Amino acid sequence: MKKWSLLSVVFSIILVLAACGGKNESTADQSSGSSESADKITVEHKYGKAVVKTNPQKVVVFDFGILDTLDELGVEVTGVPQTTVPKYLEKYKDKKYTNVGSLKEPDFEAIHSMKPDVIFISARQAELYDQFAEIAPTVFIDFDYTHYMDSFEKNMNLVGKVFGKEDQVAAKMKDIEGIIEAVHKEISTANKKALIVMANEGKVSAYGPSSRFGLIHDVFGFGAADKNIEVSTHGQSITFEYIMEKNPDYLFVIDRNVAIGGESNAKQTIENDLVKKTNAYKNGKIIYLNADTWYLSGGGLKSVKIMADEVESAL
Repeated sequence: MKKWSLLSVVFSIILVLAACGGKNESTADQSSGSSESADKITVEHKYGKAVVKTNPQKVVVFDFGILDTLDELGVEVTGVPQTTVPKYLEKYKDKKYTNVGSLKEPDFEAIHSMKPDVIFISARQAELYDQFAEIAPTVFIDFDYTHYMDSFEKNMNLVGKVFGKEDQVAAKMKDIEGIIEAVHKEISTANKKALIVMANEGKVSAYGPSSRFGLIHDVFGFGAADKNIEVSTHGQSITFEYIMEKNPDYLFVIDRNVAIGGESNAKQTIENDLVKKTNAYKNGKIIYLNADTWYLSGGGLKSVKIMADEVESAL
């Protein structure tokens, strides 16, 4: 009986030790899971979700607004589409950066060979999302032009979170909001109406409130010469008679041909006999905007500030 009692005690001790070991193992597993989640961020977007490492090292960027934001924050990138790069981002044409094709025709072979940690794309690459996602976690940067500043802030906060730059983003956003507030106050006081047009090889299209260039109205405060312009990616096709009839105080012009690397011809297209009858022409207020910033990028920490300064200088 004594032997059985002794065996029972020993067996009980073994069970207790095994249980303790099991608890320790479970705690270690939970700790490991927590650590892993702290090193990754799940980004949900229009085309799905991407699990991205925080502070990714190999970064491919197809959105120039995000590129100028990363540049402003001092974050190094690895690959950019070098076929058409805005002049203010020309440093990214250097051979130290991998050329990943053009905005509409990515070089998937080059991207795949890089083994990137994350890829940032936007509307111009949207239909190719699945091909990007097969290579690496891909974040689609959406932009809601009807709520420009909300969308801008959301995207900037996302970048800050992914790269551990939340404080820097917050400080820079505060500066930009201060600039915009001052510009809006100045423009609202002027009480002038504007028309935004894009010149493209002799053809002209108009953009109004809530459009891709509508921040001139919605954010900076210019009244609209026409509040009923159709909202579309390529703008509403118009005639020069239309411009004359709407008679804007300010005419903002974006030269698409220049943005895609062609010769500037917007001035010859726009300043004809009909447009010369408008208040904008008579008062020297036909403003040729920086096509690189307005057409190719926008929505970044650098580009939004540039755009605000450019609109303010029009006054």
